[in-house]
Amino acid sequence: MTARSFRRHGDAQGLGSRANGTTQAVGFRVDGIVQGVGFRPFVHRTAADLGLSGWVANVNGHVEGEVAGPPASIEEFAERLRTAAPALARVRSVRLSGGGPGRAAYGGGFEVRPSAAGPAEPAAREVPPDAALCEACLRELRDPGDRRFRYPFINCTDCGPRATIIEDLPYDRVRTTMRRFPLCTACAAEYADPADRRFHAEPVACPVCGPRLAWEELRGEAALRAAVKAVNEGGIVALKGLGGYQLVCDAGDPRAVAELRRRKRRPTKPFAVMVPDLAAAERLAWVGATARRCLLSPERPVLLLTHRRTAAAALAPEVHPGLDRVGLFLPTTGLHQLLLDELARPLVVTSGNLSDEPIAVDDAEARCTLDRVADGFLTHDRPIRSRYDDSVVQFTGRVRITVRRARGLAPAPLPLGAREPVAGAGAQLKHTFTLAADGRALTGPHTGDLSDLATHDAFLASYAHLKRLSGIEPVAIAHDLHPGYLSTQWATAQPVRHIPVQHHHAHVAACAAEHGVRGPFLGVAYDGLGLGDDGTLWGGEILVADLAGYRRVGRFSTAPLPGGDAAVRRPCRTALGHLLGSETLGTPRPYPWLTRPFTDRLDLAEAGAVRAMIARDVNCPRASSAGRLFDAVAALLGLADEVSYEGEAAVRLEAAAGDEHAVPLARRVVLSQGLWVYDSAPTLADLLERRLAGEPVGRLAAAFHLTLAEATAELVARAVAEGAPRTVCLGGGCFVNRRLLTEVRRRLRAQGLRVLVGGEVPVGDGGISYGQAAVAAARLNGEG
Repeated sequence: MTARSFRRHGDAQGLGSRANGTTQAVGFRVDGIVQGVGFRPFVHRTAADLGLSGWVANVNGHVEGEVAGPPASIEEFAERLRTAAPALARVRSVRLSGGGPGRAAYGGGFEVRPSAAGPAEPAAREVPPDAALCEACLRELRDPGDRRFRYPFINCTDCGPRATIIEDLPYDRVRTTMRRFPLCTACAAEYADPADRRFHAEPVACPVCGPRLAWEELRGEAALRAAVKAVNEGGIVALKGLGGYQLVCDAGDPRAVAELRRRKRRPTKPFAVMVPDLAAAERLAWVGATARRCLLSPERPVLLLTHRRTAAAALAPEVHPGLDRVGLFLPTTGLHQLLLDELARPLVVTSGNLSDEPIAVDDAEARCTLDRVADGFLTHDRPIRSRYDDSVVQFTGRVRITVRRARGLAPAPLPLGAREPVAGAGAQLKHTFTLAADGRALTGPHTGDLSDLATHDAFLASYAHLKRLSGIEPVAIAHDLHPGYLSTQWATAQPVRHIPVQHHHAHVAACAAEHGVRGPFLGVAYDGLGLGDDGTLWGGEILVADLAGYRRVGRFSTAPLPGGDAAVRRPCRTALGHLLGSETLGTPRPYPWLTRPFTDRLDLAEAGAVRAMIARDVNCPRASSAGRLFDAVAALLGLADEVSYEGEAAVRLEAAAGDEHAVPLARRVVLSQGLWVYDSAPTLADLLERRLAGEPVGRLAAAFHLTLAEATAELVARAVAEGAPRTVCLGGGCFVNRRLLTEVRRRLRAQGLRVLVGGEVPVGDGGISYGQAAVAAARLNGEG
């Protein structure tokens, strides 16, 4: 709402209708993220500054009240609510209405009234995300003269736990896990003082009345010293963070990091590294202005940055083996800051779980799960209500890409044109869910891979909790086409309308919905695998689409995946599938003799079995997948015959490419059965020939990225020439690859096209649920 339209709204419903001499009274209501962000104290200060009387309260998930005074002051009051709100607030609307009596009824003062549940409403209630330690609290943490000196749980209205401790709304201490900690006299005075930074700060606490650290029988500073000693001696500590347990060790100790990998069953996936301050981050990685702001933001995500080679000795190679990027983040709580200040070195801080399991939040559960991983537990007595892992983001130039949306970001609302309440059930990997109503969507935190009962149970608990908090009761649930996904099976068992959404349509719809694209667009969806509407596996798709539907106009050529999931885990199998069984598009396959240097690296028995499977078409599902083509090329170049996590081969291929200059490989785009098809066979043949001729692996990796970008540009150009829209939405996990995204955007923009990619919504499968919800909303709205 603009300032001008806002003032007209106020005149119509409040200011012009209640004239009472020089004093008027109006009611006001503010929607958005306005609870748990210091909004009531802000309203109180604003009213006092303008000499207004009245009251304010949390009601359901919004803020409302009444204000009385001169009309000009009321108008200024309303304008400040909209434009000068606290940093953590997100004001969606400010509405005025006819109020009660004038100034005399309030006795000339302004008060914060107790919260009220209020009547049930169809509008979604918004839940504030957690916020990292603010500068004011950091100064107090380090000030020997402050009563919260070295208190690990220090917070105020500008920082601290929110989503992870909220049990219900309206947001008050009694409806959080802090209810078990009665305020001491000093904290109660701060809480009640309008001039104090902790006025109505619900998690407020101090060493006298708040949570306490524990390490076995030790408490407080003694517990912290025990954890410091364990890390100094090369141990692994399980630390209870904001949204779950974390595993911590010295990032510069190769033995400690290697032991963490062994115990956690995480052979190669990179670890995140926490550093004490921005200067420490800049010593380890290249940090530009945009990255600097991100690192210091209240969200404090893990930020993927290029590692400085001169700083290699500061981090053990095992932290991010074979990769040129490292995930860095700054302390999120006073506890993390104290630990880093004591140890004075970077720390590995990773999810407190075993590989592929949900992060532990319950104390007893953590002791059971992590007992064989951690050498000790640094815990405390504040319960965690909701599981939130760390968020992960990166920048490609100035373009922000969210890899994982979790602590600090979720469940902040995203725009989505839903009139009726809907839900998106998500995919199988990198799972999230989305609830949407009243023009916005709440995407739940990253759950992980729905591969076992524990993760599925974590999803169900998180879904039920956010549904209750938000008040969104979906009339329809959108789900993936794949019947084997646990999310699909759950969605189709719910007693509401079921809306199937094709995987890649959800990817590009997520991008379109985030950017407010309502009409037709051209979607480019590159990822690992997703079930197509023809029953085959897709993953390299060009779609003419809107939010309600799509038409496939281009794709990658297909190749078999010998052994199905076994080929995903063993890219060498995928490579053989491409070399020996790729789709015949009127051109010969790569010369058989080119495969020999590759097959010589494989176990003879496995190579023979895979050849037989391909020849007989036994357990060899075909896929038109960009992600699997990345796997094949990585294997052919000797970068990844086997992987331990989804996308590892592509990550290694991107790292090998670096900033190398290269000549693109051969490529061909042909028309086949009404679709434009990128034929990868000439590309792989050229790759092998040039490798046999001695061209370096890094240069060939770069050449492949350029080739894929040029093939994409040609597929898009062919579609546009046939009348496709000139707005292009990119989606799918392959666009986490910075080199690919940069090259594709450059070429498409050179064609005069508008090119969009997800920023707040993950481009990978973490954004699928949001895209599903967008499609469901469009279909229910009768669009398309």
